[in-house]
Amino acid sequence: MSISQLQGFATKAIHAGEEPDFRDGATGDVVVPVHLSTTFARTKVKTPTAGYEYTRSLNPTRKALETKLAALENANYGLAFASGLAAETTLLTALLRSGDHIVAFDDLYGGTKRLFNNVFVNYGVEVTFVDATGVSTVEKAIKPATRLIWIESPSNPLLKVCDISAIAKIAAANGLILVVDNTFLSPYFQKPLDLGADVVVHSSTKYIGGHSDVLGGALLLNNHEYYEKLQYHQNAIGAVLSPFDSYLTLRGVKTLALRMRQHQQNAFRIADYLSKHPKVTRVIYPGLETHPQHALAKAQGTGFGGVLSFEIVGSQSDAEVFLEKLRVIALAESLGGVESLIELPSVMTHSSVPKEVREQVGISDTLIRLSAGVEDVDDLINDLEQALTHV
Repeated sequence: MSISQLQGFATKAIHAGEEPDFRDGATGDVVVPVHLSTTFARTKVKTPTAGYEYTRSLNPTRKALETKLAALENANYGLAFASGLAAETTLLTALLRSGDHIVAFDDLYGGTKRLFNNVFVNYGVEVTFVDATGVSTVEKAIKPATRLIWIESPSNPLLKVCDISAIAKIAAANGLILVVDNTFLSPYFQKPLDLGADVVVHSSTKYIGGHSDVLGGALLLNNHEYYEKLQYHQNAIGAVLSPFDSYLTLRGVKTLALRMRQHQQNAFRIADYLSKHPKVTRVIYPGLETHPQHALAKAQGTGFGGVLSFEIVGSQSDAEVFLEKLRVIALAESLGGVESLIELPSVMTHSSVPKEVREQVGISDTLIRLSAGVEDVDDLINDLEQALTHV
């Protein structure tokens, strides 16, 4: 059986893109080598050796990662970038022009909103933010100049869930490109391309890398025309993932299935604990039946992920005291690592979003986002318990 015929997610996570080479002179490496060379010699002037000429254009280690990620997302093509925002910037420059319009979810990662509002606005790209949990709201926001719809599902940090299939149909009917940020669930729990999306975005820094030690981003897609444009712009802009960082990401993604199962198991336990705590006023987790889009999340994915958000009683100062009393859970931005990470979006990940916009979307000063790690969950709950006594 060839690697391309493999069906199991965990098997593909380990083997796709890293098939041993048994040709004469090859060593049969089980793990793809780190190809640090920046340039590749050739024997013929007009023929690059095995297609490789310069690492910015193509590198064997990065190519192995791109092949693996494409296999996990059921994509024909994959591209790996120096960060999630590098992937997003390349996508926007490749597929949009001045005067184009984007319909975007109003609850997005703060860095994505900053990129839209503070960078691409200077190049004539207009963005309309809407609550994309309402499919009709998305449709009504479409203009003649609209070129692209951009959503996260679940969203960051309010964990709202969009109907990807329904929005994909709207995009197709209007000749638009649907981009879905799948960072929160990873391809283990959700495959947006199978639901009709055109391009999937990942911050591979998060669950794909999984160990908080390598920055990266990825684009996965099936459309060959878009792929050629994206690959050209990736090379022209130069926002590529380095060979060593590609190796670290390859290493991390091999345990993605194991980690995602444990992340989710811990998130369920923590969400249940917090929902019963008198100092917690609201718990937001798509896996809870109280979540307004629980049924949709269950229908379009195979799990709910390891991120939850919650609000506590009191003020922002109370939230800060609580966070600073934690001892096991790290007070830090980012998510998706093996260690639990917690943050206050209003002053951390979403501080670049104006306060009035945060409040309109629903990000309060006491909203806390927790990325459940894979530690013993009783230790995590005990840490939350002792910190909440100070509120």
